[in-house]
This record gives sequence, structure tokens and C-alpha cells, in this order.
Amino acid sequence: MQIRIATRADVPAVLTLLADDQISRDRGFGSGEGPVPEEVDAAVWAAFEAIDADDRNELIVAVDGGEVIGTCQLTFIPGLSRGGAERMLIEAVRIDSGRRGQGLGGELIRWTIERARERGCRMVQLTTDKRRTDAHRFYAALGFEASHEGMKLAL
Repeated sequence: MQIRIATRADVPAVLTLLADDQISRDRGFGSGEGPVPEEVDAAVWAAFEAIDADDRNELIVAVDGGEVIGTCQLTFIPGLSRGGAERMLIEAVRIDSGRRGQGLGGELIRWTIERARERGCRMVQLTTDKRRTDAHRFYAALGFEASHEGMKLAL
């Protein structure tokens, strides 16, 4: 498996991975019935362009045999707390549902942690939906601690 920064050509496969999840479908994202067409909404393309142009954001893909089988987004956040430490936020982690349980998710997360070290981050953080109990066990096994209670406000 190769892990790299996504290109524009990877976006449809990333969207398919993001939609291949019941919680995402419950939120109105994707139908779960096959691949997302390349003619995606203009807002998605604008979001990709913004991520791609921003050196504090990286859309990551895991590729095996030419197929995108995993993804996540990394955001590097400077801060005054913790002595000015920079942190990395991991979001939208997905591994193709047919490839789960093979250690690929662990490989992807370990790669992201190394990426944080390369960038000088002193902390890696993520959030995961409270309903994703398998994900909670997965992240705990990789050394993450449930240290905070997260909150969101949809606008």
C-alpha cells in the first residue's frame, strides 16, 4: 500500500469511501449505491481546491494496486496553548469496507502520526462519532486516549 497526498483525480474515489458508511448516509451524504460520479457538486471541488492550496491541510489517500482504498484529511493547527505547540487534527478516516480488518487502517494512522512528527507537531488529535465503538477501540489500540468531550454546532 502506498500512502500519499491526494490529487484531483482521486476525489471521486475519496467521495465513494466517505459515502460507504451508514452514519454518513444518515447525515445525507451519499447513497451507498455504487461510486460517486465525477460530476460532483461544485462546492466539493472548491473544497478540494482549498485543501490542495493550503499548506496546513492535506487530503491523504492510501492506494493499493492503483485503487484508492483509504483516506483521511490532516489539518495542522498552530496554537498558543501548550507553549505554542502545533497539533495535527485527523478527520474523515476511511478504509474501503471490503478491506477492513487487514491492518491497513493502522498503517494509515501510523503514517499520519509520522507525518505529524515530520512537521514538528507535539500532539495528534481526532474526533470520532460516539456511535463508532469499533473506531474507539481501534484508536485506543493505537495509543489515543479519550481525553476530552467534543461538541459541535451545525450551522
